[in-house]
Amino acid sequence: MTETTEGRIWRFGDNVDTDQIIPAEYLVTMDNSELARHAFAKVRPGMAEKMMQGDVVVAGRNFGCGSSREHAPRALLGAGVSCVVAESFARIFFRNAINIGLPVIEASVEAAEGETISVNLESGRIVVGSNGKQYQFKSYPAFITMLVKKGGLMPYTKEMLQCRK
Repeated sequence: MTETTEGRIWRFGDNVDTDQIIPAEYLVTMDNSELARHAFAKVRPGMAEKMMQGDVVVAGRNFGCGSSREHAPRALLGAGVSCVVAESFARIFFRNAINIGLPVIEASVEAAEGETISVNLESGRIVVGSNGKQYQFKSYPAFITMLVKKGGLMPYTKEMLQCRK
């Protein structure tokens, strides 16, 4: 992810669990693009086909609760979601997202579905397009920012191993 991402908002409420993000019957692959085809299939049929690169999921409290499957953030990443902004996250979802390079931002944002949003990881600033309202969030520590920019833990680790050769 670049420092700033801009996209269209997909709005959700509280307690969006991993079964809603990617239903259990689709957990037969780790291929992000295949998982993306089934993102939110049971709670918003057809949504996956409408999602575009750069879109942002904005939600309430406890996003990603439920099982600890890494498939949920992988499905979002595969669908083109550039980041998820929520009031709070289930801790395991938060860590899984960082591990695969999907930025997750803890902030309460007032915005409707379909509006545009701009998120800057380094400055900790969110701007909602329709009203220009700005929100601040606590930026990641430098190491977490680096992991996200590298695409997650595995790409970072591979790069570090190559540097040591």
